[in-house]
Amino acid sequence: MPHKVDPMLPKDNFVGIGLRPPHFKEILEKKPSSVGWLEVHAENFFVKGGPSLHYLNKIRENYPISLHGVALSLGSPTIDESHLRKLKNLTEAIQPFLVSEHVSFSRVGDVFLNDLVALPYTEESLKIICQNIDHVQNVLKRQILVENPSQYMRYKHSTIPEHDFLNEMVERTGCGLLLDINNAYISAKNFGLSTEEYLEKIKHDHVKEIHLAGHAVKKLDDKKTIRIDDHGSEVCDDVWALFENYIKPCATPPPVLIEWDTDIPNLDTLLEQATIAKQKSIQKQ
Repeated sequence: MPHKVDPMLPKDNFVGIGLRPPHFKEILEKKPSSVGWLEVHAENFFVKGGPSLHYLNKIRENYPISLHGVALSLGSPTIDESHLRKLKNLTEAIQPFLVSEHVSFSRVGDVFLNDLVALPYTEESLKIICQNIDHVQNVLKRQILVENPSQYMRYKHSTIPEHDFLNEMVERTGCGLLLDINNAYISAKNFGLSTEEYLEKIKHDHVKEIHLAGHAVKKLDDKKTIRIDDHGSEVCDDVWALFENYIKPCATPPPVLIEWDTDIPNLDTLLEQATIAKQKSIQKQ
């Protein structure tokens, strides 16, 4: 079970954006009030110095920070202890209010994959990821959140529905769920499933953060289409609608993040997306 830590949630605004290098100076200078917190990819700050870490330390004086890992590979048979030590050092230095990772693997032995590969949903993989989550939480001495993946292929031998796999993972480890509604939408659309039914089966009390993002639609040779989680555009109308419907039962919405990692726009565009998220959350009340 994870160690308890005092929550350091944003006080007045629960909507955040990803903090990316093109916006470091502008955020530090303008300190926009339309965003309540900022997320960074942890691996980009596994350094002892330099401009990026300098800006992060200055910006965190004004904003709560979330660390979002992309390479810990929780689904691999074992955790890379060197990587985990770097994450622990950064966590202790930055004191983020959230630390998160993914239900995926990106390492096979000494080979690292430049992707977040979805897991087969079996009892064996559930046991492995739960053991790894327990280990990470014990090392960090805090709860972590784990994010549902976007999927482009399915394993024939998966025996557990994804929503059941995620719910069981949370209940066995005491971690939280980072619910990426865009990922859920992409996976459902790619396989002809219902996103609404999927979200209905995710237990609300497991969800400690929500991600919203844009995605790309690619045409295949057989004239079919596939949706790709590229975080390179505005949140689409369908995902906004899913978000509004999902938070209706929530007395207080969890922290919500606008993700935008490719074709990064100007800061005002990100702040506009964050404002929409906040307005939709207020309207549901």
